[in-house]
Amino acid sequence: MSQTKVLTREDIAPEFQWNSPSVFASQEAWTESADELPNLIQQIEQYRGRLAEGPQTLLAALSAYENTFRQYGKILVFASISHQVETANPDAARMLGKAAGLMGRLGAALAFIDPELVKIGQDTLDQWMEQEPGLKGYAHYFDDLFRKQEHVRSEEVEELLGMLASPFQGTQATISMLTDADFRFKPAVGSEGLELPVTQGTVEEILAGPDREARRTAWESYMDTYLAFKNTLASNLNTSIQQNVFTSRARRYSSTLEASLFEYNIPVDVFRNLIQTYQKYLPIWHRYWSVRRKALGVEKLQPYDIWAPLAAQKPAIPYNQAVEWISEGLAPMGEEYVAILRKGCLEDRWVDVYPTLGKSSAQFSSGWPGTHPFIVINYDETIFSLSTLAHELGHSMHSYLTWKNQPIIYSQYSLFAAEVASNFHQAMVRAYLLDNSQDADFQISVIEEAMSNFHRYFFIMPTLARFELEMHERAERGEGLTADDMNSRMADLFAEGYGDELDFDRERVGITWATFGHLYQDYYVFQYATGISGANALSRHILAGEPGAVDRYLGFLKAGSSRYPLDALKAAGVDLTTPKPVEETYQILDGLVSRLEGLVSQDKPN
Repeated sequence: MSQTKVLTREDIAPEFQWNSPSVFASQEAWTESADELPNLIQQIEQYRGRLAEGPQTLLAALSAYENTFRQYGKILVFASISHQVETANPDAARMLGKAAGLMGRLGAALAFIDPELVKIGQDTLDQWMEQEPGLKGYAHYFDDLFRKQEHVRSEEVEELLGMLASPFQGTQATISMLTDADFRFKPAVGSEGLELPVTQGTVEEILAGPDREARRTAWESYMDTYLAFKNTLASNLNTSIQQNVFTSRARRYSSTLEASLFEYNIPVDVFRNLIQTYQKYLPIWHRYWSVRRKALGVEKLQPYDIWAPLAAQKPAIPYNQAVEWISEGLAPMGEEYVAILRKGCLEDRWVDVYPTLGKSSAQFSSGWPGTHPFIVINYDETIFSLSTLAHELGHSMHSYLTWKNQPIIYSQYSLFAAEVASNFHQAMVRAYLLDNSQDADFQISVIEEAMSNFHRYFFIMPTLARFELEMHERAERGEGLTADDMNSRMADLFAEGYGDELDFDRERVGITWATFGHLYQDYYVFQYATGISGANALSRHILAGEPGAVDRYLGFLKAGSSRYPLDALKAAGVDLTTPKPVEETYQILDGLVSRLEGLVSQDKPN
C-alpha cells in the first residue's frame, strides 16, 4: 500500500479492521460492562479476611477473582485497542483512562489474597487440595506464591502497591500520547523533490525504500522530532525507572533486574549471558555492515541505509497472499493449527491491517480469554510486513492455545516465553520462502527481511538492554539522569556495535532509546534476543522432522504460565539457561551474511 496520502479509518474496509463488535457491540455496551465491574469487585472483597475458613471458601473467592478478571480483561482490550488504532480519538482516550482506573481498584481489591494464602501456609493448602478437587488446578500458583513469599508484604502494603498500578501506568500512557498522537513530523523529500508524509506508520516504509535522499530526510525528520522533546522524554523515562526502583525496594529485591526476572523464576545470569554473548559476536555485525556497504556502493554506511533494499525488485505481497504464505510455512505444525490461523486472519478479523492517520506505531498482539486474539499492525505489502504479521500471529496462536487449554489463572504467559512463539513463526516462514523460490531477487529480499529481523532482535534489543540496565543501575545508586546522559551513552553503545563501517550523527543515534516504548516494560527488550534463540532452535527440530518435536512445541504453547518458562522450554527441547542456543543462533546469522554476500556479488564483474 505505497502511497503519499495517509488514509483515515473511514478509508479502510471493515474486513481489514479488528473485530471490535465481537468484544462489545458498541461503546455503550462497553460502558455498561465497565460500570458493572465495581459490583464484581465487591464480590471479591466480601472474602477479605475469610480465606482461612476452609477450602470451599477459598475456591469461591478464587472463582470470584477469575470471573472479575475475565470481565475486566474484555473491558481493557476494547479500550486499549480502540485507543491504539485512533490515538487522537477523545472517546477512546476516556475509555482507556477509565479502564486504567478500574485496574487500580481491582488491584487493590485483590491485594488481600496472597498475604492471606501465605498465612494459611503451604502444608494446609496441600491438604485442602486433597479435600477440594477444584483447588488442584491452583497447585502451581500456590507453589509460585511460596517461592515469592519473602517478597510478599503485609496486606496493607500489598493494597497500597495494588492501588499504585493505575498511576504508575501514567508514564507509558504519556509516551504513547506524546509520540503517537501529538508528534507531527516534517515530510521527507525524495531525490526528485516529491514530499512524502512521515508518520509512525509510514517511516519504516520510506526507510526501506530505494531513494537515499528520501531515507535521509525521513530519518532526520523522525529523529529530530524526538530530539526536540528530549528533555520531556528523558524525564518521563526517568520517572518510569524510579517507579521500578521504588517497587523493587518495596518488595525487598536487591535490584530492579532481579525483581523483574524473579517474577518468572529466571536467573539473572540468563540476562548477563546474553549481553556477554552479544558482545562476543559483534564481529558478525561488523562483517554484515561491510557486505551491505559494498552492495549499496557507498563510501560510508549511514543508519538510514540499514534497511535500504539490496534486491533489484522488491516483491509486493498483498495481505491475503501473506496469509497464504504464512500458512504454507507453518504447514509442518499440522492442519488444525493452520486452519485456526487462516480463519482468524480471513474470517474472524483478528487483524487491524493497514496504517491510518492517528494509528499507533506499535504493532502487537492483544486479547483476553473470552475474546479473539487481536493484532494491530501497519501492513504495507512488503516482505517486512509479511514477517511482522507472522511474528504477531505467533503471539496470537500462543494466546489461542493457552486460553483454550488453561484456566484464567495461567492465561498470562511471560514475555520471555512470548518472544519464542513469535520468532518461531518467522523462522518457519522464512525457511519456507527460501526453499520455494529460485529467484535471486526474491531470495535476497527474504534474507534482507531476516537480517532486518535479526538487526532488531539481535542487535538493537541487546543494545537497548545494556542501556536499560545501566540507566537502572545509575538510578539505584542515586545518580541523576538527564537527556544528554542518556543520549551520550546510547551513542557510545551504537558506536561499539557499528564498528568502522558506519558513519553517524551521535545526537540523532543517541535519541534511539526514546523511540522504543518497550523500555516502559521493565527488562523486556533482552527477551527478544533470548526468544529468537529459542525459536530458531525449536524450528530446526521441527523442520528436520524430529519425532515428537511438533507435539513438544504445541505443549509449550498450551502451557501458558502453568509452568515456569524455562521449564516449559526445556520440555519443548531448548535450554536457555546456557549461552548455547544464543551462540548457535549467531552461527545462523553468520550463515545468512555469507549467503547474502554471495547473492549480491554474483552479478558483479570481477
